[in-house]
Amino acid sequence: MSIQIKTGSLDDFFSSVKETAREIDNKQTITRKNTIWVEAEDLMKLLKPERTALLQFLRKENRIVFSKLLTALQRSPSSLNNDLKLLSKYGLIHIRKEINPGHGYHKVIEAGFGKDTLEFKVEI
Repeated sequence: MSIQIKTGSLDDFFSSVKETAREIDNKQTITRKNTIWVEAEDLMKLLKPERTALLQFLRKENRIVFSKLLTALQRSPSSLNNDLKLLSKYGLIHIRKEINPGHGYHKVIEAGFGKDTLEFKVEI
């Protein structure tokens, strides 16, 4: 199974939703759509080499603590946080805080797509 990441307008999104509604109205089996709609500007940001490397790393690890991710990717905290914020915005990753016994909390990053393939599609 793959997850499609598409650019499009609000009308494109609603036409996709209407297609699903028609399937429901016609009592058809609903076709699962693994589509994430993103703004064109953000899609270009997602395709930066650092972010694609981060997604590939998370595909292998699936779950990692922020400090270990910093070390593994040799990134600065601010640049990594910016990347994580954008990826989180579209549900490609999940970030949560967990108790780190005796040391407060630490940030845990998990892939939101598991082992699925990410397929980027742009229509101009």
